[in-house]
Amino acid sequence: MRHSEIFLRDVRLWARHGVMPQEQTVGGEFSVTISVGYDISRAARTDDVSHTLSYADLYALIVREMSTPSRLLEHVAGRIARAVLDTWPEASSVSIELTKLNPPMGACCAGAGVRLTVGRDV
Repeated sequence: MRHSEIFLRDVRLWARHGVMPQEQTVGGEFSVTISVGYDISRAARTDDVSHTLSYADLYALIVREMSTPSRLLEHVAGRIARAVLDTWPEASSVSIELTKLNPPMGACCAGAGVRLTVGRDV
C-alpha cells in the first residue's frame, strides 16, 4: 500500500470558540473534517480493529479538544493535530479542516475556518 488514511468527514459539534465574548458564552456550530495518515495494510489483511486507528477513538479525541474554548480556530486545529500525533505514534500526518458555521461577521456565508496539514518531523 502506497498511502492510506483514516478520516472523519463533516463532524458537527457545538463549541465555544471565538474572539467575541458572546461566542465563548453562547457558542456556535462547527464542522471538523480530519484525515490521519496511517498504514492500514495490516488491518486490511487481518480484519482486526486493533491493527488500525479506530475512528471512534478519533471522534472522541475531537470532541475532547473541541470542548476546550479557544479564541482562534488556528489554536484549536493545532491542538487537535498535536493530540492526534501524541496519541498515535504510528500516524504519519494529520490534515484538518475546521469550519465555524454561520460565523458572526455580518456576511451571508456557509462558514469560515482554517485548514492545516501537519507531518511528523523525521
